[in-house]
Amino acid sequence: MNKINTRAKAKTKTKMKKLRPNQKILALSGGVGGAKLALGLTQVLPPEQLSIVINSADDFEHLGLHISPDIDTHLYALSNRDNQQLGWGRRDETWSFMDSIGELNDEDWFQLGDRDLALHILRTQRLKQGQNLSGITHSFAESFGIKHALIPMSDDPVRTMIKTGSTEDQPKHEYMPFQRYFVQHQCQPVVTGFHFEGVETATASKQFMAHLADPALAAVIICPSNPYVSIDPILALPDVRIALIESPAKVIAISPIVGGAAIKGPAAKMMKELNVPVNPAAVAAHYGELLDGFVIDQLDSTHEKQISSTGLPVLVTDTMMIDIDIKQLLAQKIIDFALSLTSSND
Repeated sequence: MNKINTRAKAKTKTKMKKLRPNQKILALSGGVGGAKLALGLTQVLPPEQLSIVINSADDFEHLGLHISPDIDTHLYALSNRDNQQLGWGRRDETWSFMDSIGELNDEDWFQLGDRDLALHILRTQRLKQGQNLSGITHSFAESFGIKHALIPMSDDPVRTMIKTGSTEDQPKHEYMPFQRYFVQHQCQPVVTGFHFEGVETATASKQFMAHLADPALAAVIICPSNPYVSIDPILALPDVRIALIESPAKVIAISPIVGGAAIKGPAAKMMKELNVPVNPAAVAAHYGELLDGFVIDQLDSTHEKQISSTGLPVLVTDTMMIDIDIKQLLAQKIIDFALSLTSSND
């Protein structure tokens, strides 16, 4: 049954409920945009009340190493090690390794910093030893002093493939690995579709499914990550979408589209090429029945009526997370919003 149509519209200006000590929040996140909100959430919720599930379908093998871009983005952001000037990678990085790769005329299109290499080398080594991605990620987070649980969406390999137009080394209408599209080709090929290789036989991580089944789960927050290549791989895992629909927890998504553009990454370009309107209403429609509430930026307030007309409650606020204070304030507003929806149905 459609969650939107079975819930009355909620007034977001009602008195808010505080999260009770036994209640929990689960965030679903992709890369940089998601990590920004994840950081804000960690500032307002203790580790026992917040866990973060991270897309691992961007993972790929490069120069013999297992790279987990979205997981590493969260590891660096939540431990204050991220490179805020570049917007990706680790702070105070050097590039001697990549300079040497270039001198040898090998694949230097994906930049691996000297300090960043430690994660990739150790992850690859431990995977070969039989450890799973969840355990390795937990170990890295613990070493970096991160108390909140960072959970890969799956311990099985899932790979996002982009169906594109032609490039010099890619025949027309063939599937291209996401990092080739995103980094090597700088998102230039026209996108015509997506495929999540391996998702049909993959299993959502045990911690992820345990959280979804936890009666203490009060809300699931879908961070402002790319709906198509960051969040959809998580939702495509067997049983995840059904678990979200059947869960009594409120599912709240934050639009990654503000003022007709993506806050970060190629989401807006992808939407245009897929003939989808580049606005928050289209993002809300994309998630559809999963949602109990939707958050849009104040620049997009003109779309509030269109979205709320479907029966979906909308929170209009500042979603441009330019500093830690705004990240923290937005996180608190989203939590309050989710709990207000719970209150309206009591």
